[in-house]
Amino acid sequence: MLEKKPKSNFKRLLGITGASVFVVEAVGIAVSYGLWYKLNTEREFRLYMHKNYNWVLEGYYVLGEKVGGLKTRELDYKVWSNEGKI
Repeated sequence: MLEKKPKSNFKRLLGITGASVFVVEAVGIAVSYGLWYKLNTEREFRLYMHKNYNWVLEGYYVLGEKVGGLKTRELDYKVWSNEGKI
């Protein structure tokens, strides 16, 4: 007859740690995508980020310029200037 041996504490800890890392990474990716989507679709949110978290918006602009060749920065500044928001 086969004897059952309990899992060692090390294997249990390793499994819990691996699952935790997976969950944290999945949440991080979801939050990053949500932030990118909102930056990509809402000019008013970009204005809020410009006033409060400029470093995040700069990263968004640089990524868009390098990867997609987009001129979102110039268009945003032009619209904001015409509306008197900056």
